[in-house]
Amino acid sequence: MCILMKRYKVGVVGAGSISHVHLEAYSKNPNVEIAAICDLNEERAKAAADKYSIPATYTDYHQLLADPEIEAISVCTWNNSHGEISIAALEAGKNVLCEKPLCKTLEEAERVAEAVARTGKLLQVGFVRRYSSNTAVLQRFLENNDLGEIYYAKASYLRRLGNPGGWFSDLERSGGGPLIDLGVHIIDLCWYLMGKPKVKSVTGNTYRKLGNRSDVQNLSFYQAADYNAEKNDVEDFANALIRFENGASLLVDVSFTLHAKSDELSVKIYGDKGGAEIEPSLVIVSEAHNTIVNMTPQVDHPGFDFQEAFYNETAHFVEACQGTKETLSPVQDGVEITKILAAIYESAATGKEVQF
Repeated sequence: MCILMKRYKVGVVGAGSISHVHLEAYSKNPNVEIAAICDLNEERAKAAADKYSIPATYTDYHQLLADPEIEAISVCTWNNSHGEISIAALEAGKNVLCEKPLCKTLEEAERVAEAVARTGKLLQVGFVRRYSSNTAVLQRFLENNDLGEIYYAKASYLRRLGNPGGWFSDLERSGGGPLIDLGVHIIDLCWYLMGKPKVKSVTGNTYRKLGNRSDVQNLSFYQAADYNAEKNDVEDFANALIRFENGASLLVDVSFTLHAKSDELSVKIYGDKGGAEIEPSLVIVSEAHNTIVNMTPQVDHPGFDFQEAFYNETAHFVEACQGTKETLSPVQDGVEITKILAAIYESAATGKEVQF
Protein backbone atom coordinates (compact mmCIF):
# COMPACT_ATOMS: atom_id res chain seq x y z
CA MET A 1 0.00 0.00 0.00
CA CYS A 2 1.33 3.46 -0.94
CA ILE A 3 1.19 6.02 1.87
CA LEU A 4 1.22 9.62 0.67
CA MET A 5 3.38 11.94 2.73
CA LYS A 6 1.64 15.07 4.05
CA ARG A 7 3.06 18.18 2.42
CA TYR A 8 4.55 20.81 4.71
CA LYS A 9 2.30 23.88 4.87
CA VAL A 10 3.94 27.28 4.70
CA GLY A 11 2.67 30.84 4.58
CA VAL A 12 4.42 33.88 3.14
CA VAL A 13 4.15 37.32 4.74
CA GLY A 14 4.83 40.07 2.23
CA ALA A 15 4.05 39.92 -1.48
CA GLY A 16 6.75 42.23 -2.81
CA SER A 17 9.56 41.29 -5.18
CA ILE A 18 11.62 39.07 -2.84
CA SER A 19 8.53 37.09 -1.83
CA HIS A 20 8.12 35.88 -5.41
CA VAL A 21 11.53 34.24 -5.23
CA HIS A 22 10.37 32.38 -2.10
CA LEU A 23 7.04 31.54 -3.71
CA GLU A 24 8.69 30.26 -6.87
CA ALA A 25 11.07 28.08 -4.85
CA TYR A 26 8.33 26.68 -2.60
CA SER A 27 6.08 26.01 -5.61
CA LYS A 28 8.75 23.80 -7.18
CA ASN A 29 9.18 21.74 -4.01
CA PRO A 30 6.89 18.67 -4.11
CA ASN A 31 7.04 18.41 -0.32
CA VAL A 32 5.63 21.90 0.27
CA GLU A 33 2.16 23.42 0.05
CA ILE A 34 1.88 27.22 0.04
CA ALA A 35 -1.19 27.63 2.23
CA ALA A 36 -1.47 31.41 2.55
CA ILE A 37 -0.10 34.76 1.44
CA CYS A 38 -0.34 38.05 3.33
CA ASP A 39 0.33 41.64 2.28
CA LEU A 40 -0.87 45.05 3.39
CA ASN A 41 -1.88 45.57 -0.24
CA GLU A 42 -4.82 43.20 -0.76
CA GLU A 43 -4.66 43.45 -4.55
CA ARG A 44 -1.00 42.44 -4.55
CA ALA A 45 -1.70 39.51 -2.21
CA LYS A 46 -4.50 38.27 -4.44
CA ALA A 47 -2.32 38.57 -7.54
CA ALA A 48 0.32 36.36 -5.90
CA ALA A 49 -2.38 33.93 -4.77
CA ASP A 50 -3.72 33.65 -8.32
CA LYS A 51 -0.26 33.09 -9.78
CA TYR A 52 0.74 30.37 -7.31
CA SER A 53 -2.71 28.86 -6.60
CA ILE A 54 -2.62 29.85 -2.94
CA PRO A 55 -5.97 29.19 -1.22
CA ALA A 56 -5.91 31.93 1.45
CA THR A 57 -5.02 35.63 1.37
CA TYR A 58 -4.74 38.08 4.25
CA THR A 59 -3.90 41.73 4.86
CA ASP A 60 -3.17 41.17 8.57
CA TYR A 61 -0.38 38.72 9.35
CA HIS A 62 -1.97 37.90 12.73
CA GLN A 63 -4.85 36.25 10.84
CA LEU A 64 -2.39 34.12 8.88
CA LEU A 65 -0.62 33.09 12.09
CA ALA A 66 -3.97 32.07 13.62
CA ASP A 67 -4.33 29.25 11.06
CA PRO A 68 -3.30 26.11 13.00
CA GLU A 69 -2.48 24.18 9.83
CA ILE A 70 0.29 26.55 8.76
CA GLU A 71 3.54 25.14 10.13
CA ALA A 72 6.06 27.77 9.02
CA ILE A 73 6.30 31.17 7.38
CA SER A 74 8.67 33.19 5.25
CA VAL A 75 9.02 36.81 6.36
CA CYS A 76 9.48 38.92 3.22
CA THR A 77 8.56 42.38 4.46
CA TRP A 78 10.28 45.70 5.14
CA ASN A 79 13.31 45.38 7.42
CA ASN A 80 11.64 47.31 10.23
CA SER A 81 8.96 44.62 10.62
CA HIS A 82 11.18 41.50 10.52
CA GLY A 83 11.57 41.28 14.28
CA GLU A 84 7.95 41.95 15.17
CA ILE A 85 6.56 39.42 12.71
CA SER A 86 9.18 36.77 13.49
CA ILE A 87 8.52 36.96 17.24
CA ALA A 88 4.76 36.78 16.72
CA ALA A 89 5.17 33.76 14.45
CA LEU A 90 7.45 31.95 16.88
CA GLU A 91 5.00 32.59 19.72
CA ALA A 92 2.20 31.25 17.50
CA GLY A 93 4.13 27.99 17.16
CA LYS A 94 5.43 28.55 13.63
CA ASN A 95 8.95 28.02 12.35
CA VAL A 96 10.36 31.07 10.54
CA LEU A 97 12.52 31.78 7.51
CA CYS A 98 13.29 35.49 7.88
CA GLU A 99 14.77 37.46 5.03
CA LYS A 100 18.01 39.29 5.70
CA PRO A 101 18.80 41.36 7.65
CA LEU A 102 17.32 39.70 10.71
CA CYS A 103 16.51 43.14 12.18
CA LYS A 104 17.42 46.82 11.97
CA THR A 105 18.97 46.90 15.44
CA LEU A 106 20.99 44.58 17.63
CA GLU A 107 18.54 44.96 20.50
CA GLU A 108 15.65 43.73 18.37
CA ALA A 109 17.73 40.87 16.96
CA GLU A 110 18.49 39.74 20.50
CA ARG A 111 14.76 39.78 21.31
CA VAL A 112 14.16 37.49 18.34
CA ALA A 113 16.87 35.12 19.57
CA GLU A 114 15.22 35.12 23.02
CA ALA A 115 11.90 34.21 21.40
CA VAL A 116 13.55 31.29 19.59
CA ALA A 117 14.98 30.02 22.87
CA ARG A 118 11.69 30.54 24.70
CA THR A 119 9.47 28.83 22.14
CA GLY A 120 11.81 26.09 20.99
CA LYS A 121 10.89 26.81 17.37
CA LEU A 122 13.32 27.22 14.47
CA LEU A 123 14.33 30.51 12.89
CA GLN A 124 16.50 30.43 9.78
CA VAL A 125 17.99 33.72 8.60
CA GLY A 126 17.86 34.29 4.84
CA PHE A 127 21.60 34.33 4.21
CA VAL A 128 20.94 32.80 0.82
CA ARG A 129 24.54 32.79 -0.39
CA ARG A 130 25.36 30.15 2.21
CA TYR A 131 23.06 27.80 0.29
CA SER A 132 24.65 28.32 -3.14
CA SER A 133 26.32 25.26 -4.65
CA ASN A 134 29.61 27.13 -5.13
CA THR A 135 29.64 27.91 -1.39
CA ALA A 136 29.06 24.23 -0.61
CA VAL A 137 31.96 23.23 -2.87
CA LEU A 138 34.34 25.74 -1.30
CA GLN A 139 33.28 24.67 2.18
CA ARG A 140 34.50 21.13 1.46
CA PHE A 141 37.95 22.51 0.60
CA LEU A 142 37.92 24.60 3.78
CA GLU A 143 36.79 21.71 5.97
CA ASN A 144 39.69 19.65 4.64
CA ASN A 145 42.13 22.48 5.45
CA ASP A 146 43.17 22.86 1.79
CA LEU A 147 43.41 26.64 2.22
CA GLY A 148 44.88 26.48 5.70
CA GLU A 149 44.25 29.25 8.21
CA ILE A 150 41.99 31.92 6.71
CA TYR A 151 43.37 35.27 7.86
CA TYR A 152 42.02 37.80 5.35
CA ALA A 153 38.94 38.37 3.23
CA LYS A 154 38.01 41.17 0.86
CA ALA A 155 34.59 41.83 -0.62
CA SER A 156 32.99 44.47 -2.84
CA TYR A 157 29.38 44.85 -3.95
CA LEU A 158 29.34 48.04 -5.97
CA ARG A 159 26.54 49.48 -8.07
CA ARG A 160 27.28 52.59 -10.06
CA LEU A 161 23.53 53.22 -10.55
CA GLY A 162 21.33 51.04 -8.40
CA ASN A 163 19.36 52.74 -5.66
CA PRO A 164 15.97 50.98 -5.89
CA GLY A 165 14.22 53.89 -4.18
CA GLY A 166 10.99 53.34 -2.27
CA TRP A 167 11.41 51.54 1.05
CA PHE A 168 15.04 50.73 0.20
CA SER A 169 15.90 54.43 0.46
CA ASP A 170 13.66 55.12 3.47
CA LEU A 171 15.82 54.88 6.59
CA GLU A 172 12.86 54.21 8.87
CA ARG A 173 11.74 51.11 6.96
CA SER A 174 15.10 49.84 5.71
CA GLY A 175 17.53 50.71 8.49
CA GLY A 176 20.11 51.87 5.95
CA GLY A 177 21.22 51.76 2.35
CA PRO A 178 23.64 49.49 0.50
CA LEU A 179 25.38 48.36 3.70
CA ILE A 180 22.30 46.72 5.19
CA ASP A 181 20.88 45.67 1.81
CA LEU A 182 23.94 44.45 -0.14
CA GLY A 183 26.72 44.46 2.42
CA VAL A 184 24.84 42.04 4.64
CA HIS A 185 25.24 39.38 1.93
CA ILE A 186 28.98 39.65 1.40
CA ILE A 187 29.89 40.31 5.03
CA ASP A 188 27.96 37.23 6.05
CA LEU A 189 29.43 35.08 3.28
CA CYS A 190 32.99 36.03 4.22
CA TRP A 191 32.37 35.59 7.95
CA TYR A 192 30.79 32.18 7.32
CA LEU A 193 33.67 30.99 5.13
CA MET A 194 36.21 32.35 7.62
CA GLY A 195 34.75 30.03 10.27
CA LYS A 196 32.56 32.61 12.02
CA PRO A 197 35.29 34.14 14.22
CA LYS A 198 34.34 36.46 17.10
CA VAL A 199 34.41 40.16 16.25
CA LYS A 200 37.03 42.26 18.04
CA SER A 201 36.59 45.71 16.47
CA VAL A 202 34.94 47.54 13.59
CA THR A 203 35.89 50.74 11.79
CA GLY A 204 33.45 52.04 9.18
CA ASN A 205 32.54 54.98 6.97
CA THR A 206 29.32 55.89 5.22
CA TYR A 207 28.78 58.60 2.61
CA ARG A 208 25.80 60.46 1.18
CA LYS A 209 27.32 62.22 -1.82
CA LEU A 210 25.39 61.20 -4.92
CA GLY A 211 21.82 60.51 -3.77
CA ASN A 212 19.74 58.20 -5.92
CA ARG A 213 20.91 59.79 -9.20
CA SER A 214 17.39 59.68 -10.63
CA ASP A 215 18.38 62.23 -13.28
CA VAL A 216 20.82 59.84 -15.01
CA GLN A 217 19.56 58.95 -18.49
CA ASN A 218 20.11 56.06 -20.92
CA LEU A 219 20.69 53.42 -18.22
CA SER A 220 17.93 51.39 -16.60
CA PHE A 221 18.01 49.88 -13.10
CA TYR A 222 15.75 48.00 -10.72
CA GLN A 223 13.21 50.20 -8.94
CA ALA A 224 11.07 49.31 -5.95
CA ALA A 225 7.31 49.15 -6.43
CA ASP A 226 6.95 52.34 -4.38
CA TYR A 227 9.83 54.15 -6.10
CA ASN A 228 9.97 57.84 -5.25
CA ALA A 229 13.07 59.77 -6.28
CA GLU A 230 12.36 62.52 -3.75
CA LYS A 231 12.67 60.19 -0.76
CA ASN A 232 16.25 59.20 0.03
CA ASP A 233 17.82 59.42 3.48
CA VAL A 234 20.15 56.42 3.39
CA GLU A 235 23.87 56.23 2.59
CA ASP A 236 24.92 55.63 -1.01
CA PHE A 237 28.36 54.18 -0.15
CA ALA A 238 29.96 52.44 2.83
CA ASN A 239 33.23 50.75 3.66
CA ALA A 240 34.55 48.94 6.71
CA LEU A 241 37.48 47.10 8.25
CA ILE A 242 36.38 44.31 10.58
CA ARG A 243 38.94 42.71 12.91
CA PHE A 244 38.40 39.38 14.62
CA GLU A 245 39.74 37.95 17.87
CA ASN A 246 41.74 35.28 16.01
CA GLY A 247 43.71 38.00 14.19
CA ALA A 248 41.86 37.70 10.88
CA SER A 249 40.42 40.74 9.13
CA LEU A 250 37.74 41.56 6.57
CA LEU A 251 37.72 44.59 4.25
CA VAL A 252 34.43 45.44 2.57
CA ASP A 253 32.89 48.22 0.44
CA VAL A 254 29.38 48.57 -0.97
CA SER A 255 27.40 51.14 -2.93
CA PHE A 256 24.02 51.96 -4.41
CA THR A 257 25.57 54.75 -6.47
CA LEU A 258 29.21 55.37 -7.28
CA HIS A 259 31.16 56.96 -10.11
CA ALA A 260 32.55 53.61 -11.17
CA LYS A 261 33.20 52.31 -14.67
CA SER A 262 30.97 49.28 -14.06
CA ASP A 263 29.17 47.35 -11.35
CA GLU A 264 31.38 45.04 -9.32
CA LEU A 265 30.76 41.95 -7.24
CA SER A 266 33.86 40.35 -5.77
CA VAL A 267 34.33 38.07 -2.76
CA LYS A 268 37.79 36.68 -1.97
CA ILE A 269 39.31 34.83 0.97
CA TYR A 270 42.96 34.11 1.69
CA GLY A 271 44.65 31.45 3.80
CA ASP A 272 48.23 30.44 4.50
CA LYS A 273 47.95 27.40 2.20
CA GLY A 274 45.69 28.81 -0.52
CA GLY A 275 43.01 31.30 -1.46
CA ALA A 276 39.68 31.43 -3.24
CA GLU A 277 37.47 33.75 -5.20
CA ILE A 278 33.81 32.80 -4.81
CA GLU A 279 32.23 35.76 -6.61
CA PRO A 280 31.72 36.34 -9.47
CA SER A 281 32.72 32.70 -10.05
CA LEU A 282 34.50 30.04 -8.04
CA VAL A 283 38.28 29.77 -8.41
CA ILE A 284 40.58 28.12 -5.88
CA VAL A 285 44.27 29.06 -5.69
CA SER A 286 46.85 26.65 -4.34
CA GLU A 287 50.44 25.54 -4.78
CA ALA A 288 51.86 22.26 -6.10
CA HIS A 289 55.46 21.35 -6.93
CA ASN A 290 56.66 24.91 -6.28
CA THR A 291 54.05 26.24 -8.69
CA ILE A 292 51.02 28.44 -8.04
CA VAL A 293 47.90 26.75 -9.43
CA ASN A 294 44.52 28.27 -10.21
CA MET A 295 41.83 25.59 -9.99
CA THR A 296 38.35 25.99 -11.45
CA PRO A 297 35.91 23.49 -9.92
CA GLN A 298 33.59 22.02 -12.52
CA VAL A 299 30.07 22.69 -11.25
CA ASP A 300 26.71 23.44 -12.87
CA HIS A 301 26.56 26.87 -11.19
CA PRO A 302 30.11 28.26 -10.86
CA GLY A 303 28.80 31.63 -9.68
CA PHE A 304 25.82 32.67 -7.59
CA ASP A 305 22.70 31.33 -9.29
CA PHE A 306 19.75 33.23 -7.82
CA GLN A 307 17.01 30.65 -8.37
CA GLU A 308 19.16 27.65 -7.47
CA ALA A 309 20.31 29.21 -4.21
CA PHE A 310 16.80 30.21 -3.13
CA TYR A 311 15.47 26.75 -3.93
CA ASN A 312 18.27 25.22 -1.86
CA GLU A 313 17.62 27.68 0.96
CA THR A 314 13.87 27.06 1.18
CA ALA A 315 14.24 23.29 0.76
CA HIS A 316 16.89 23.23 3.51
CA PHE A 317 14.56 25.28 5.73
CA VAL A 318 11.73 22.78 5.33
CA GLU A 319 14.03 19.85 6.06
CA ALA A 320 15.39 21.65 9.12
CA CYS A 321 11.83 22.25 10.31
CA GLN A 322 11.15 18.53 9.93
CA GLY A 323 14.29 17.63 11.84
CA THR A 324 16.20 15.93 9.02
CA LYS A 325 18.83 18.69 8.70
CA GLU A 326 20.30 21.50 10.76
CA THR A 327 19.95 25.00 9.36
CA LEU A 328 23.12 26.60 7.98
CA SER A 329 22.01 30.04 9.18
CA PRO A 330 20.58 29.95 12.72
CA VAL A 331 19.24 32.95 14.58
CA GLN A 332 22.51 33.39 16.50
CA ASP A 333 24.31 34.12 13.22
CA GLY A 334 21.68 36.72 12.38
CA VAL A 335 22.40 38.41 15.70
CA GLU A 336 26.16 38.45 15.02
CA ILE A 337 25.79 39.95 11.54
CA THR A 338 23.36 42.55 12.88
CA LYS A 339 25.98 43.42 15.51
CA ILE A 340 28.59 43.97 12.80
CA LEU A 341 26.27 46.11 10.67
CA ALA A 342 25.22 48.21 13.66
CA ALA A 343 28.87 48.70 14.62
CA ILE A 344 29.77 49.93 11.13
CA TYR A 345 26.97 52.49 11.25
CA GLU A 346 28.01 53.52 14.78
CA SER A 347 31.65 53.90 13.79
CA ALA A 348 30.67 55.98 10.76
CA ALA A 349 28.49 58.24 12.89
CA THR A 350 31.04 58.77 15.68
CA GLY A 351 34.23 58.66 13.65
CA LYS A 352 35.63 56.15 16.14
CA GLU A 353 36.47 52.46 16.14
CA VAL A 354 33.89 50.27 17.86
CA GLN A 355 35.44 47.60 20.09
CA PHE A 356 33.84 44.54 21.64
